[in-house]
Amino acid sequence: MERIPVDSSNINSIGYDQESMTLEVEFANGNIYQYFDVPPRVHENLMKADSKGKFLHSQIKGVYRYARM
Repeated sequence: MERIPVDSSNINSIGYDQESMTLEVEFANGNIYQYFDVPPRVHENLMKADSKGKFLHSQIKGVYRYARM
C-alpha cells in the first residue's frame, strides 16, 4: 500500500486502500499499523486534521480493529 508523508511529530506517513477500507499508519518510531474497516470519510477527515496524532487517538484507536505489521 502506498503511503503519503504527512506533517506530524508522531506520524511519518498514512496510506489508505478504499477497496478493503484499510488504513495504514507509519509512526515516527518506525512501527506500522493497519486499521481495518475504516470508512473513506474517516480517512479523509484524518488527512484534513490539524493534528493527525490527536485525530488518530480520538477517532481511530480503540474504535477499529488493527494489526501491527
